[in-house]
Amino acid sequence: MERALIVSANSEVSELTEQLLRIEGCGRTAVAVSGSEARRLVNNETEPELVIINTPLPDEFGQELAEMIAETTSAGIIMICSGDVSDDIADRVSDSGVNVIPRPVTRELLQRTIRLVLAARVRMAGVKRESSDIMSRIEEMRTINRAKTTLMKYLKFTEPQAHKYIEKQAMNNRQTRLEVAVRILAQYE
Repeated sequence: MERALIVSANSEVSELTEQLLRIEGCGRTAVAVSGSEARRLVNNETEPELVIINTPLPDEFGQELAEMIAETTSAGIIMICSGDVSDDIADRVSDSGVNVIPRPVTRELLQRTIRLVLAARVRMAGVKRESSDIMSRIEEMRTINRAKTTLMKYLKFTEPQAHKYIEKQAMNNRQTRLEVAVRILAQYE
């Protein structure tokens, strides 16, 4: 993990969390003492991989901050709340992917939660990468199919003939089928 953000007005919690993040291999840890400072850090600096919010903050509770970070980044988020409100807060923010742990927090619970959130984030990054690859393949297939349709319309090819033509052009010109399709579309459209 490269970067984490701790948002807490309590210096003891910040220090404990920083120690645990160092153990987990965090390269850089920023500490903010208020919601406004955390917003500034998230908006102006490199996106954090993990955000830990110890509520309440001096200028807000922290729920709005967690939801904003969840919407604008792919960071894993942990909120530490007092035990009497933690279930209610968890119900409100769970759809945003925010993990809520009740206070008092033990070192073991916090460390386990950090590991779980980081593992989930790594897994989600893999799914996101895979999804991006699939979307790019779908877009490539759409472009190739548009080129086939163009060949069928202007040159009166059948679908198998258009397919074979694109394949042959790609092979003969040492290009991808996508490059051939883009060239065909540029020529006829």
